[in-house]
Amino acid sequence: MTKFNLQHVVESQQFDRELIDVVFSVASQMKEDLSGSGQLRYSLAGKIMASLFYEPSTRTRFSFECAMRRLGGSVITTENAREFSSASKGESLHDTTRIMNGYADIIVMRHNEAGSAEKAAQVSNIPIINAGDGAGQHPTQALLDLFTIQDCFQGIEGLNIAMVGDLKYGRTVRSLSYLLTKFDNVKLYFVAPTVCQMENDIKAYLDKYQVPWFEETDFEKVLPEVDCVYMTRIQKERFNVYEDYVEAAGKYILGPENVRLMKENAIIMHPLPRVDEIPPAVDDDPRAQYFEQAQNGLYIRMALLYLLLHR
Repeated sequence: MTKFNLQHVVESQQFDRELIDVVFSVASQMKEDLSGSGQLRYSLAGKIMASLFYEPSTRTRFSFECAMRRLGGSVITTENAREFSSASKGESLHDTTRIMNGYADIIVMRHNEAGSAEKAAQVSNIPIINAGDGAGQHPTQALLDLFTIQDCFQGIEGLNIAMVGDLKYGRTVRSLSYLLTKFDNVKLYFVAPTVCQMENDIKAYLDKYQVPWFEETDFEKVLPEVDCVYMTRIQKERFNVYEDYVEAAGKYILGPENVRLMKENAIIMHPLPRVDEIPPAVDDDPRAQYFEQAQNGLYIRMALLYLLLHR
């Protein structure tokens, strides 16, 4: 097995094909163990994870904390680090990170500012995992997304993937775009309201690695062409101009009538939480993979915690 040589996980660009394969191999073993005997072949007994979440989270925070406990480790956490830690007194991220180095073996951090995880990593002697930094990146979400796609199609090469909704502020689609450049013959379709189209830095990165991408406004035109529809919510909390949010909200909804246009073996994904972009009526369609996608987050995060602490 290739050595896992990362000290921190702060952005998707850190992962090449070999590292992705390592993470997926260990995650698959975690999934097999938990789905079978329940006896894990890996352990983090005696290790402590600090959970520093400055923004709300359900799946990411709970899956990380569950992952650490499943592996036999312990968790120290606070409900809202921005309000209930010394950050409310003006303590800098630099100082908080240094302090946590004396208490924990690894830090999982969600912050409202893009680039915050990288700043923390620069002053940390223990691993930092970026659990979402503002509108920046969410690398562990991108890995679990890719893991889900691979599990459904037994590979990534040759797939057409549509990313729909808030592509400007959606850190999950940004991070996934970076990872998809590692695979051959992938095509990306960006379907977004004018006010939240994919940023030029991602488009330039895709061009650099010769990954074809297309911008479309006709949602129904794209649906029959793609193997994966990755829906995202319009992130109201990121908009500075309320009128822009109103313009974007509810523009693209994947209801049962739209799903009928999709390929029979296509899949529907969503990083969750959802608002109205996928009605519950779609949940029982066999192509809906978003709950399995969330479950896969547990296995990916178990794998990353173990690999970072046993490099």
